[in-house]
Amino acid sequence: MLEDTIRERLNSKEILLMTHIVIGYPTFEDSLRIVEAMVAAGVDIVELQIPFSEPIADGPVILHANQLSLAGGSTVPRCCEFAGDVAGRFDIPFLFMSYYNILYRYGEERFAGMMADNRMQGAIVPDLPPEEGQPYIAAMKKHDLAPIFIYSPNTTKNRMRYIAGHGRGFIYCVARKGVTGNQTAFSDELDGYLQRCRGATDLPLALGFGVQNKSDVDFLKGKVDIAVIGTQTIRLVDEKGVGAVGDFIAGLR
Repeated sequence: MLEDTIRERLNSKEILLMTHIVIGYPTFEDSLRIVEAMVAAGVDIVELQIPFSEPIADGPVILHANQLSLAGGSTVPRCCEFAGDVAGRFDIPFLFMSYYNILYRYGEERFAGMMADNRMQGAIVPDLPPEEGQPYIAAMKKHDLAPIFIYSPNTTKNRMRYIAGHGRGFIYCVARKGVTGNQTAFSDELDGYLQRCRGATDLPLALGFGVQNKSDVDFLKGKVDIAVIGTQTIRLVDEKGVGAVGDFIAGLR
């Protein structure tokens, strides 16, 4: 379902935009306003992060947002309620992003069932490799949801093929080693990596970790199918407030 939606949207767009929010940051009310602004500005997919105390793939900006959301009373059930609300309001795919400890404590089957009940279409769990995720993969398949796995620049081609064999929806390609929020050089050095990614799977490719502006998005056209904007939006909210989000997202096209 998610892959079909992506391919349909690519019929009319050179590249899709996927944005990221931390649910409950700055507040749940602000999170809703941010999603509204993103959808109005034309985003194609929104990644909803369930906050976690130790988000190991995330840099200081998203870490701080996680901490403040948790301090403000964010819980898994409340995040699920929020997700169901926005997925019911807006006709674009919504995904969960979080860490395996939450799924483990919640129960993979229960978590996948809750995702389906709240109209989620997939999930990104960066600390769960396919070898250790068979109960999760089976639960996602049962509920027709997409388990989205990750490539990195040091992933071998054989490993890429193995990962792709367990993924659905799209593959998330990280632009560099390290955590979110650091500077990425969008140059021809990325080309070889992205060509390896493209050669290893027929799934659509998304690229994140460092996409900050229109020139970055333009650079990725023809190389990947989805540009992922995460830290930069949260940084903008920190510096200028929720009201700045819509113009920023609209300016990425």
